[in-house]
Amino acid sequence: MKMISNIGLILITGVVLGLLIRLLGGSSKTLVPSNSEVVYTNDLAADGLTEEEIVGIENPDVSYPPDTEAWLSRFELLERSGELVSSEDLLGSPYVVSFFFSTCPSICIQQNQKIKELQEEFDGQPVRFVAISVDPERDTPEQLREYAARFNADSEQWLFLTGELNYIRRVGAEVYRQPVNKQFHTERFVLVDPSGEIEGFYNWPEPAQFEKLKERISDYLEVEKTE
Repeated sequence: MKMISNIGLILITGVVLGLLIRLLGGSSKTLVPSNSEVVYTNDLAADGLTEEEIVGIENPDVSYPPDTEAWLSRFELLERSGELVSSEDLLGSPYVVSFFFSTCPSICIQQNQKIKELQEEFDGQPVRFVAISVDPERDTPEQLREYAARFNADSEQWLFLTGELNYIRRVGAEVYRQPVNKQFHTERFVLVDPSGEIEGFYNWPEPAQFEKLKERISDYLEVEKTE
């Protein structure tokens, strides 16, 4: 009986010692990263940007489901002239839609230089260019008038539109099938036919696609001449 008690005591002691060793071994591992380790934080993600730039990109607005039309099929936005322009106003002739913002330092400038090239090639012809701002808080009609002047944009042929950001998100996604957000847009031109239907999406940095866009616009204009 005494032998059984001794064996039990030895087993219990072994289990206790094993647990103590495991606890002591685990506590020796540091939970603090070493100097050679990289810790990914929101601050690191914003590395290289000033506080003003970060605040400018942040979007505090909450999106809500539409309380009127379930899916946009038309729109109405404010042009740089101060006049409202609707999608119905654009019917009857082909038009090219793009998204941009006036404080963009590089891509938007190149993009609008491409539209300027189109404007010069189709000067005086019934095709329009519709540039929609994705930073409407800054891009007021006055700001857009100054910006348009940099490209010698014709007030009748090349429109610059602004509005409310959540609404512009919907116009981009639901009307023109383009993902847009504050200071975010694609590098595509959307060609819309005279009846208001999307003909195609053209990636303007691709020379072949840009030339095809010109050809397709010319095709529409030739049809209009014969009608």
